[in-house]
Amino acid sequence: MEKNQLKYAQQHLANERTFLAWIRTVIAIVGVGFLTTSLHFTVGVYRDARIDLISIVLGMFTCFLGLVITVLATISYLQKKRQINEETFKPSATQVILIAVFMVILLLMIILYFLFIKL
Repeated sequence: MEKNQLKYAQQHLANERTFLAWIRTVIAIVGVGFLTTSLHFTVGVYRDARIDLISIVLGMFTCFLGLVITVLATISYLQKKRQINEETFKPSATQVILIAVFMVILLLMIILYFLFIKL
């Protein structure tokens, strides 16, 4: 084990906890997508092709978003591990902005879904 890894064990453990928090977030996002899609097709009394399509796209998008967040979380974990060992710090603004944009898209899709249900 490297000298810096022992010196910064607390930071490495915090980095691992952050990674696991991202993974829990992915599980929740994908779960919401599956729940929304399955409830739509099992409970929905009124059938409309537009709403069906939105529901399917919503479920697929949450899976895609989960995949993207998992990849970004892994990249971030590895970068932070290297930065801890090198005693440097660079904020991950690009990853945060990208995830925020995807979450806005997801929320807009959910709003669109509920708007079409009401019409």
